[in-house]
Amino acid sequence: MAENKTQPTNQSVDAFIDNIDHEQRRDDSRVLIKMMQHATQSAPKMWGENIIGFGDTHYKYATGREGDWFLVGFSPRKQSFSLYLTCGINNLEEELKRLGKYKTSVACLYINKLSDVDLSVLEEMIQKSVEMGPRVLA
Repeated sequence: MAENKTQPTNQSVDAFIDNIDHEQRRDDSRVLIKMMQHATQSAPKMWGENIIGFGDTHYKYATGREGDWFLVGFSPRKQSFSLYLTCGINNLEEELKRLGKYKTSVACLYINKLSDVDLSVLEEMIQKSVEMGPRVLA
């Protein structure tokens, strides 16, 4: 079975954050780190070149594909933050109604900047994702 292309690395999370061009994106990244670290009780770890993950989990898709991943994580991309919530976005519908400005995909939440959303609702979503754990996907 093929391994995930994105694997944990020994790259420094602090150095990665310090190299983000925009000050607000660096500050928002530090807020997300605190939220996710609190929810998972796990230290941040770099996954690949640009994803910060928290906690460890093993997943298995309905297709039989399986692998190791993090419980929650994010990537501070140029256009928006990609937040990886392994419980699946469809399990967060009630929270999304109260969140603010965002976009979604199956397991990702895209936020331009944290000031666009209600941080208490975002924290609730992160905590719920950790508690639910990864969901089986087709």
